[in-house]
Amino acid sequence: MTVQGSSTTPAPVIRKKITGHVGFSNIPNQVRRKSVKNGFQLTAMVVGESGLGKSTLINTLFNSTICVPRVPLHPAEERPTTVAIENIQADIEEKGIRLRLTVVDTPGFGDFVNNSASWDPILQTIEQRFEAYLAQEHSVRRSKIVDTRVHACIYFIQPTGHSLKQIDIEFMRRLHDKVNLIPVIAKADTMTEDEIADAKALITSDLAFHGIRIFQPPIYDDDDAESIAEAEALARAAPFAVVGAARAVRTPDGRAVRGRAYPWGVVEVDNPAHCDFGLLRAMLVRTHMEALRARTADVLYETWRTQRLLAMGVVQDPSVFEETSPVERMREERLMHEARLAKMEAAMKEVFREKIEIQEKKLKQSEVDLYARHKEMKDAMTKQWNQLKEKQRQLESGSPDARKKTFLS
Repeated sequence: MTVQGSSTTPAPVIRKKITGHVGFSNIPNQVRRKSVKNGFQLTAMVVGESGLGKSTLINTLFNSTICVPRVPLHPAEERPTTVAIENIQADIEEKGIRLRLTVVDTPGFGDFVNNSASWDPILQTIEQRFEAYLAQEHSVRRSKIVDTRVHACIYFIQPTGHSLKQIDIEFMRRLHDKVNLIPVIAKADTMTEDEIADAKALITSDLAFHGIRIFQPPIYDDDDAESIAEAEALARAAPFAVVGAARAVRTPDGRAVRGRAYPWGVVEVDNPAHCDFGLLRAMLVRTHMEALRARTADVLYETWRTQRLLAMGVVQDPSVFEETSPVERMREERLMHEARLAKMEAAMKEVFREKIEIQEKKLKQSEVDLYARHKEMKDAMTKQWNQLKEKQRQLESGSPDARKKTFLS
């Protein structure tokens, strides 16, 4: 319950413990019904050189034919001179949950002799989608805003076993503050386990050296140990070494699995011992899709929006409203909560100390009273004992007058 205060002073919040059922605990179910009714949206961008299996990986991720593999151009055909942008939309439904998937493909990236500007069309596409969303926010009627922003960019790295190439570094350096980057090592079945481990270490070192930020699964304060361990495992596994295969093959023991058959055996796509496809699917779809959407909206888009409005000459009065990042706001709320808990704990300790002092005073007073009463009773008993001893002595002396006097007394 909130007590209304003045317009300048924040209203104090009085915490009440509800003794009966009110019903607002059912709000998550209401939100779930609304979300299921409206469906969800995900826009994923795939970037990488030709032949790295981008379309195959998307089809494997969603277990459906979303992207049709391209037919290689004939040498006599005219080749494009710039990176093309293709949007592929698909409505997917699983157990009554609808997902509108948009795949932004970038054919031609890295395929030219001069790739110095290969990232420009991709960067323009991401910013144009930001512009479109900003226009929807500023429109008069915005009853239903369609989120067309790119929520994740899967960047395919060649399985060379070496460090990143210059085009990889330049692309991720220019886009890491505009989109959630998820780097993957394509066609990991062409490398040994040791080569994959070495390649991951080199790529991670390059990313850190150049200050490139990739998407990291968030860890919240109320997460349990299992969720924290899962997020840490995903963070350690990046960049993901993946294998794509939409067709089912037979293993030597007769199982039908999605994978690739070789003379020496079968690479199973869904087997975590063979590749990181399961971890990539968990991050992108199963466990952190909402985290990708939230970071796009609350961090990446808000940063771009602030810069865009400032460039347009929009000036904000800091005395009216102070913009803070969601992470900073959560940190401040946590510190305030910890301060309140510390204050409550100190007050409880003070009350407990006062009660202990009162009880100690009562015990000391009771001890004094008991000692005085004991001394009084002891003195009375000593006096009575002395009188009895005197009478006994007189009786034992044998004097009849004394016996008679003692008897009569």
